Amino acid sequence: MEKDESIYSVGSRDSGVYLVESGQVKTVAYSRDGKRCLLSIHPEGDTFGELALFGPPRAESAMAMTRTVLRQVPASRLRQALSDDALLQDFIVKLGERVVEQQQMITNLLTMDSERRLAAILLHLAQKVGNRADCGYVVEIRDRITQEDLSGMVGTTRSRVGYFLKRFRDAGLVESVPDSFLCINESRMTAFLEGCAC
Repeated sequence: MEKDESIYSVGSRDSGVYLVESGQVKTVAYSRDGKRCLLSIHPEGDTFGELALFGPPRAESAMAMTRTVLRQVPASRLRQALSDDALLQDFIVKLGERVVEQQQMITNLLTMDSERRLAAILLHLAQKVGNRADCGYVVEIRDRITQEDLSGMVGTTRSRVGYFLKRFRDAGLVESVPDSFLCINESRMTAFLEGCAC
């Protein structure tokens, strides 16, 4: 799949569960008034589209963020494969991790101001899709994530995201370097989230 190519859309009857063999995929939901919310970014080795196992139309859209290779497993075939106890246990653990991740995002939306929500999302993305630098405490996010995508995850405007990113740069929490979208200083970002002033 090419960058920005649609995999499936809200309301479609696509019945596949997908494995990202290479590249990166984002899943997006829309509110009734058309506002976009970036639900998740799925890197190489991640799965998405698991709700196809339950049969209803898609509640989210999925698209390639970069040139991407996917493996599609029909939901009926995956249901049969889940009769294997070891695979079922692994699948339940994976779904449990996804539920915990979504609950944390909801908690952050309800309990943090938008600047700290952005910090939490950047830290989460660094841990999920980032590459640890040699020094060990800086994580590079190499694939471009737009300020629009970040604003959809944070629940604020793109201009506010730009303002917060500038504050984070000034405080040494993030850095822009060639060949990377952002470098996140994991220890400083964690300290910021734990209440130290930026």
